[in-house]
Amino acid sequence: MSDDSDWKLKLRYGKETTPYTHYTVLAEGVCGEMAEGFSCPKGNAIMGIKVWATDIDEPPYMVKSIGSQIGFEVTGEIQIYATEPEEPPRENPHGYDIQFTPFD
Repeated sequence: MSDDSDWKLKLRYGKETTPYTHYTVLAEGVCGEMAEGFSCPKGNAIMGIKVWATDIDEPPYMVKSIGSQIGFEVTGEIQIYATEPEEPPRENPHGYDIQFTPFD
């Protein structure tokens, strides 16, 4: 058993707890000038992000805030799915694994 998955087992079996829930969020919008470290052609795109959030009401605010900081404006539908985490929770809600998929 690797240390990498140890936090998952501790969460699953209640040895560690977190006030947060893990979600994957897909948001329709428009990419503009992207911040350093992010790339997507200008135009329509779907932003995918994984988040640890307080509740299901928080991810839309997170995707809009994080997106605007990196050059993405949410203009359409936001889909939220409860999913298995790939990174452990932290002290505060946060997002990770941000990806963009352009479309016409």
